[in-house]
Amino acid sequence: MIQENVLGEIVGVDETGIATIKAAIPDLNRAIIRKYKTVQITFDDGRKISCTQRRKCYALLGEIAEYTDGIRTAETVDEQKRLLKMEFMLRRMEATERRMFSLSDCDMSTAREFITYLIDFIIANDIPTRARLIDNCDDIAAYMYACTMHRKCAVCGKAADIHHCEGSRIGAGVDRTKAHQLGREVLPLCRVHHTELHAMPESEFIAKYHLQKVKLDEQLCKRLRFKK
Repeated sequence: MIQENVLGEIVGVDETGIATIKAAIPDLNRAIIRKYKTVQITFDDGRKISCTQRRKCYALLGEIAEYTDGIRTAETVDEQKRLLKMEFMLRRMEATERRMFSLSDCDMSTAREFITYLIDFIIANDIPTRARLIDNCDDIAAYMYACTMHRKCAVCGKAADIHHCEGSRIGAGVDRTKAHQLGREVLPLCRVHHTELHAMPESEFIAKYHLQKVKLDEQLCKRLRFKK
């Protein structure tokens, strides 16, 4: 179905959160013939990409370029940027939102989603990085989820165990393969950092590395082969 996209202006919002939007109809006669009843509304962020977000994007693209091309240059980074922007638009953007964007002036939400996509790509493809991924992420929750999904340590990126947090631990003597896991809170940690956690209060460890607990959902349970 052919869609017509126009920009509208919010002219009022009532106390229940219902907005009144003013927008011009591109072709009034066609609108009358087609008897338009509903419209799809997308709210633009309005904020431009920050310098910090731009730096993170290029740092991550540099890591990917160095791994895939064997060298990090302006040319290899630009090529990875071109390829990954296209992949991002096809895989992550809704059909109605797919459009080319620039890291010089895109909105903050797009930049945030693109950073998350680059980090997911690095984790899924086991790409080594000079800097800790968590230092370049814009969405800690999404980063923690990706690390759990791929069993990567959220602190250093090495192969991880799944640590069950306080209040979600499975009792001693209980068969872990038979215990229900859905909704339990976990952290993906390598043996070294798992051992470090057990040597201090859990909350102190989480604060030290700026982590967030991950709640196991159906997708994670399936991937980790945990009983729901």
